[in-house]
Formats: sequence, structure tokens, C-alpha cells
Amino acid sequence: MAHVAVIGSGLMGSGIAQVAALGAWDVTLIDSDPRALERARASIGDSLDKFVAKGKVAEDEARAAQGRIASTTDLGAAAGAEIVVEAVFERLNVKQEVFARLSEVCGPETVLATNTSAIPITEIAAAAAHPERVVGTHFFSPVPMMRLCELVRGLHTGDEALERARSFAESAGKTCVVVNRDVAGFATTRLICAFVNEAARLVEDGVISAEDLDTACRLGFGHPMGPLATADLTGVDVITHATENIYDDTADPKFFPPALLRRLVAAGELGRKSGKGFFAYGE
Repeated sequence: MAHVAVIGSGLMGSGIAQVAALGAWDVTLIDSDPRALERARASIGDSLDKFVAKGKVAEDEARAAQGRIASTTDLGAAAGAEIVVEAVFERLNVKQEVFARLSEVCGPETVLATNTSAIPITEIAAAAAHPERVVGTHFFSPVPMMRLCELVRGLHTGDEALERARSFAESAGKTCVVVNRDVAGFATTRLICAFVNEAARLVEDGVISAEDLDTACRLGFGHPMGPLATADLTGVDVITHATENIYDDTADPKFFPPALLRRLVAAGELGRKSGKGFFAYGE
């Protein structure tokens, strides 16, 4: 049976592990923090239970998926994987550390994928011994619900690595789009960051309330969710870090995060995960 290793057991990593297991992959979920692994396994179980309750996944299918997921703190467990998906914190130095270590652990035939949403793939691949096998696999949050995976070519990404990453994502139930030029933020993150930045500026300047802005986008543009609610769902900190990464790479002023975003992050008002962001959330 096919084997994938997922590095990082946060919201993205646990979500990727879940959809891979539902796609019949044997999954090794790896994190340096054993408590994070416990939380991830509990989160996956809760998520699968909700899918079962809604009739979207059969009970036996959900239990089989849970049985395919192993967890460990040993990065060496990635050695036997056909593909490794890194989903650690969105900082270049952290990701490069992981890829340098994976180059020691994994053979040259293993595809190394990064779940970055904004950092250029070529910069991450610079730490790998075989940059031609490094590819961007940008899954969307929450992974079990969102159907898109944005595949990104680094400067040296080979065709085989891209196609194997596509095969993996499609087997996990995703529809793929390909970004052929490795620019910071790729396509989707550049769009949402520019959108959220402008939305935050309009609210910050008192032009419109956050509630009315999101209502306008839902009813006027047919968006299922407004940009500020999207920022709250993704994490205001995640959006802010992504737009900072794009600004650092491009010096394009439209990507400089407005003060409102930076103040929300400083105040710990990060959206749904903290209970408050642009909007307040109950239990």
C-alpha cells in the first residue's frame, strides 16, 4: 500500500493526514511534540465522526482511515514514504531545516512536498539535496472540506515530481491547479492577500463596517464567505504572515499588511481559533 509521511500535526498537517488516509494511503504523522500528535489524532477522530454523522463517509470507511494513521516524533520514519508532505510553521528557516533533514533521511526517489501558501518553492528547495523532487502542494483550510490543491513548480521541480504530487492530491479527493512560475504567494494566496488587505484598509479607514463589507462580497460577488470572515477562518496571523512574505519578495505596496491586521495579531485576536478576529465567535 502507498505510504505518505506528513510532517507537522497542526490544523493543516492533521487535515492532510485525514484526507490521505481516506484516499487509502498509509500515513505516518510526524511531529516533535507528542502532545500535538495526541491532539491531532483526537481532532482527526472528531472530524471523521462528523463526516459519518452527516452521511458523507461510511462508518467502516472512517474507522479504516483512522487505522491507517500512525504517529511518531521520529523524523526518520519518513524514510519509507513515497511522498513526504511538510506542513510546519510558515517560516522559511523552519521549512529549510526540515528539508535539509529529509534529504538525509529519504532516498532520491521520494517526492518532497511543501504545504506553504506563500514562500517561494525554490527557496525551500535550496536546502534539499535534490531540488528537482521538491514541489509545492498548497492545500486549503480546512483540508477535509476544501477541494482545491494548488501545485507549484519551483525553478528546478521535475515533471515526475509534479505528476506524482498531482496523483497524491487527486487520490485524496482534491482538484488540482498548476502554478508554473514560482512567485511568492503563487496565484491563490496573492489574490486573497490583496483582497483581505484592501478590505481591512476600508474598515480601518472607516469607509464601511466589517459586517457590511463581507455582506457586500457575499451578495454582490456571490462569494460564499466574505474576505474578513475568510481571514478569521484561515487565521489573521496566517494571512498577515503570508502577505508579509509576498511583500518582502516583491516590494509591491499592495501587499504591505495594513495596521489593522498587524494590531489584531499583536492583540492575539487571530480569528476563529482565538475566539475573536474581525468578528467574535462563541464556543
